[in-house]
Amino acid sequence: MASPISARPPHPPRGLSARVPELGALELLVAVARLGSVGRAAAELGVSQPAASARIKGMEQQIGVALLDRSPRGSRPTEAGRLVVEWARNVVEAARALDAGIDALREHRDTRLRVVASLTVAEYLMPGWLLALHEVSPDTAVTLRTANSGDVAAHVLGGDADLGFIEGPTIPPGLSGAVVAADRLVVVVGPSHPWARRRSALSGTELAATALVLREPGSGTREVLDQALAPFGGTAAPRLELASSTALKAAAMTGSEPVCLSELAVVEELATRRLVEVPLEGINLRRPLRAVWPTGQRPTGPARQLLGLTRKLTRKT
Repeated sequence: MASPISARPPHPPRGLSARVPELGALELLVAVARLGSVGRAAAELGVSQPAASARIKGMEQQIGVALLDRSPRGSRPTEAGRLVVEWARNVVEAARALDAGIDALREHRDTRLRVVASLTVAEYLMPGWLLALHEVSPDTAVTLRTANSGDVAAHVLGGDADLGFIEGPTIPPGLSGAVVAADRLVVVVGPSHPWARRRSALSGTELAATALVLREPGSGTREVLDQALAPFGGTAAPRLELASSTALKAAAMTGSEPVCLSELAVVEELATRRLVEVPLEGINLRRPLRAVWPTGQRPTGPARQLLGLTRKLTRKT
């Protein structure tokens, strides 16, 4: 049978009492004991002698015992002071180990950056952003993963990335974000397609009724298009779903079906007339591009640097 003492539940933990000095005062006391002088300890720790003396006196009042014997030849711990110095030395050594560990963690954090970005951002904007980051932080090792906007949110929430970039019209639950750039979706066709010679703008009703070649569900491009065409009856069943801008452009250049994708992806093809933009009327296909991170966890280190650079570079363009 267990004894009454062993059966008694343990006392709940409580905070430190008001008699425990702050760490800086303990560090000072240990230095005084080692150097034999308040003045020399103050100089080593980078504080003035009057401030050091006041801190020692305040600690003695806080603890309730005299800690130092003071004389013209210097200062030595009292009998009680020697005990406090011994205990304080253990505390200071543990604090230094903690400090060194925190430095190591920060150094590790500040030399790596994990980014996950939607395909449009990763292909057409991220290279310039990462080159700018390398110029200001050349030792940062960057890992870039691409995914559609829905999967970007999952990676960031799951802790697999320090910063994410999405294309959708809204911020997914659990994330905070900031707009870093803007984009516009365009409908393009090959030069041989009948719409390439169209003179009137395409209405929302006509676009909604047309089977397009589109990105897959979950992509920011698809989400924006579906939202824009909802007032016109919704997006028609796609002719084909493809998972990259390169594949969408190739499909458009065959001239078989219209394609909806980011304007960023077709700048060169439009300039050289390998693709033709179809004019639209009454349809808003503009979208913000956002950086996202878990709510309550502001970006730090290289993630914060990259976020600042995206805004700076966007203002220049």
